[in-house]
Parts: sequence; C-alpha cells; structure tokens
Amino acid sequence: MSDCDACVVRNRAICSALMPDELAALSKLGRKQMVSRGQTLVWEGDESLVVANVIQGVLKLSVSTQDGREQIVGVVFPSDFIGRPFGKESPYGVTALTDAEVCIFTRTAFDGFAKEHPDLQHKLLQRTLDELDRARQWMMLLGRKTASERIATLLIEISDRLGASGCSPIAPFLEKFELPMDRQQMGDLLGLTIETVSRQLTKLKEAEIIELPDRRSVIIKDRRRLENIATAA
Repeated sequence: MSDCDACVVRNRAICSALMPDELAALSKLGRKQMVSRGQTLVWEGDESLVVANVIQGVLKLSVSTQDGREQIVGVVFPSDFIGRPFGKESPYGVTALTDAEVCIFTRTAFDGFAKEHPDLQHKLLQRTLDELDRARQWMMLLGRKTASERIATLLIEISDRLGASGCSPIAPFLEKFELPMDRQQMGDLLGLTIETVSRQLTKLKEAEIIELPDRRSVIIKDRRRLENIATAA
C-alpha cells in the first residue's frame, strides 16, 4: 500500500483524525483495490467482512425488494466510508457506478484498530450523523419536492461531491462533470420514471440552465438558477 500522506482524500476521509504514527499503523492493515464499473464490492445480506474508504470513483448502495427489483438507497463519493464497522451483516449491496479505487480493510482488523483509537471512533460517529442528516434531507426530497426540484437537487449534489473529491479541506464544485449513473438509475434514486428524468433534463437544457453534450456529460451554465429550482426559491 502506498504512503497514506500522498492519498488524494487524506484530509477528508475518516483517517484524517489520526496522527502520522497512527496512520502508518492503520496503513499496514489495508490495501488499495480497483473496482470496475458494475462490480459488486459488498453483497446485501452477506456477512460484513470488509470496510473501505473511497479514493476515486462513485458507488451505489442498493437493496432488493421482495419481487427482485433493485432500489438505490444512496450514492458514495471519494472520501466517503463504506461498510458496517462493529456489525455482522451488510444491510445493502455496494456496487461501482464508475471505475473506482478504494482503500479496503477487513472489518475485524479495522474494528480492533478503532477500539484502540477514540479519535477514529469519533470521526466515524461524525460521519454516521452526517449520513443521517443526508438521509433525512433525501426523505424530504422524495416526500415533498417536485420532479424538477429533485433533478436539480441531484445535479447540485453531484457537482458538489465530485468537486470535493480532492484532499483540500475547501470544497469547490464542478461546472462540468460526467454523470455517474444513467437515466434509469437516476429515476430509481429519485423515485421518478426514466421518461420523467429525461423530460426534466431536457427542460433544464432548453432553459439554458445546463448543457448536455452527450448522454453522460453535464455542464452547469447557470448555477444560481439551478440552486433556486433545487430549493424551490
């Protein structure tokens, strides 16, 4: 495993809470792993064997309904943490939406290390509370926001999260980015049909708020108007 000091998400991942000697000890327990687009890293319902920091790429968290349909329940970006520390079973599957790179640990080794380092446990708690806040915001999105507001919110979220993928503590945003998911996956995440997703993207394009050079590329031309739609301002 390469030197953690050179990690592009070093200052934003949970390991940012560690001192250099502690970081060196943790690095001996982990390894970098490439995850190809479409590859599943963790299966829903399986024993929770690994945890990981996302270094590059975007992955989805998903669960299966009783009739076999997939429901995307979350998306993780660089510096996010994957897995269930101190848990025996994974409540969701983790699959790469893009080619990705993760720093992966066995859960038992990570749990043992975390028990001896309260600062890491504190960082894990902070991340858990942040994810809870994000889940509550998403509940409001699904329960109250219109289709156009949902699409605008997702585009702002992707722009912000991909812009914050480096090691800088200052989180910029991207005006141009590649969508990590297709129209169907966007619909699954937002509770919309693929037709509605396509219509709303076309409306934003016709209003000259965004450009869509191809099926995956997005250019935000008027971020203020997009933010106003997302917040129903």
